[in-house]
Amino acid sequence: MRGNESTAGAGEVELRPLSARSVVLSLLLGTHPPELPVKDLVRLVEPFGVGGSTLRAALSRMVAAGDLRRAGAVYGLSERLLGRQRRQDDAVRPATRPWDGDWEMAVVTATGRGPAERAELRSELTRLRLAELREGVWLRPATLLRPWPDELTGITLYLTARPGMPGRELAAALWPLEEWADTARDLLAHIGRARRPADRFTAFAAAVRHLLADPVLPPELLPADWPGAALRAAYTAYQREVADAVHGREQA
Repeated sequence: MRGNESTAGAGEVELRPLSARSVVLSLLLGTHPPELPVKDLVRLVEPFGVGGSTLRAALSRMVAAGDLRRAGAVYGLSERLLGRQRRQDDAVRPATRPWDGDWEMAVVTATGRGPAERAELRSELTRLRLAELREGVWLRPATLLRPWPDELTGITLYLTARPGMPGRELAAALWPLEEWADTARDLLAHIGRARRPADRFTAFAAAVRHLLADPVLPPELLPADWPGAALRAAYTAYQREVADAVHGREQA
């Protein structure tokens, strides 16, 4: 698993440029329930340099592409993107339990699958925060409170195990932990420097993408000064700011 934001130099991160589509999706992904009237969208995207005509054109394209659904003057996330919102919420607030030393193991048992199917299976196992030890064998500490997806039954053999390898050594072999931590620290530094609304928006969009790549390991397996909690706290505070803006509340 690799972080989604690559470093652009010492203390810097490479951020994706804003577009009308990315602004709308980020706003709705962070809103509960994920739907807003067009008049509120016009107000919310204006600080990011997105005009009303540009917004309406983007909304039409997004409805046609299946990103959004429309009910009168209200736009909401499509069913497909509701799944993405659930994954994003889980990235910010993962449900965990204390680690007792067990590891989840998923062994791929299906054969004769094409490249696209194999790639989708790899993506799904990665979304479940497992990492590949060797071809077809995926592991993670058994700390996440989530069911094993029904669609993976018959494709994988799911079990728990206690590897003989020390936990810290195994975790370091499975995930690029120092790389993830360095990028998270760069993001936190960038967030601290950002002042313009558009700069903060792009920084926090990068932060939530990076959190999706956090393996969410128990503290016993993490390097010292792991920045995951700090990045989550910063993004949670920003979510509250956005929620206040969505509902027209003034900041204290």
